[in-house]
Amino acid sequence: MDFADVLRRRQMARSYTDEPVSDEALTRILKVVRRAPSAGFSQGHRLVVVTDPKLRQQAGDIAEGRYVEMGFPPWISTAPVHIYLCTREQSYHDRYGVAEPVRPGYTEIPWPVPFWWFDCGALFMLLHLAALNEQLATGYFSSVYTDELEALGQVVGLPDDLFLAGVITIGHGDESRPLPVPDNVVPRMSNDEIIEWRV
Repeated sequence: MDFADVLRRRQMARSYTDEPVSDEALTRILKVVRRAPSAGFSQGHRLVVVTDPKLRQQAGDIAEGRYVEMGFPPWISTAPVHIYLCTREQSYHDRYGVAEPVRPGYTEIPWPVPFWWFDCGALFMLLHLAALNEQLATGYFSSVYTDELEALGQVVGLPDDLFLAGVITIGHGDESRPLPVPDNVVPRMSNDEIIEWRV
């Protein structure tokens, strides 16, 4: 698929068919993790891939209710693949806390930007685009509530040193189902409102 076509299809799915995702397609999607940027090659990315229907239903039980209340179909529990997108902050401290011979007296840098989260977002976009390239649809859910994120992490038994950014859903989008438009949708800003030039 041409990259421009991938970008045209870039949106979050909120409805899936019951068609499974092939193992081959999922393997190709997951290969992008090795191409994801990582500050100082810290490699703090961690993924947990879930295809087990019971675990997907448990995640849906935790996070799906608010979407169903807005009129969406149950899309979290019905997505055939969940990818838990996690980061291991300690990997960055391990990497940047080590003295480097080329920089005498080097100690860990201050972190004005927590790159473990920045890198997590970059990996999310690679996984999202890779799935679209496989003619699949993706969604994403997370929470602003710590207890809900912890409950999602418990579904897959995340260890204490991993932090969950959110869960990517992957499947075949159900384009036959019209989805509701929430009342609080904000109009898309123009490029002129977002981009400034210094020439």
